[in-house]
Amino acid sequence: MTIKIYTTPTCVYCKMAKEYFKSHDLQYEEYDVTKDRSKLDEMVAKSHQMGVPVIDIDGTVMVGFDRDYIEQAVKSGSGK
Repeated sequence: MTIKIYTTPTCVYCKMAKEYFKSHDLQYEEYDVTKDRSKLDEMVAKSHQMGVPVIDIDGTVMVGFDRDYIEQAVKSGSGK
């Protein structure tokens, strides 16, 4: 399973999402879109907006931190 999270340093929901992944021992790749223009462009192409966090779990893209949606995406991605 591949998890990518597009963040900004001041985003509270980004921090909540990262804490969720860490507490569930889920590895993720983080991209700070304030420092990497190519990742900002990639995020906008995936989500069609500028809001963060944008979370991509094996191609399932969500904007914001929605614990239930993430749990469903993780279960789908893990084959459970």
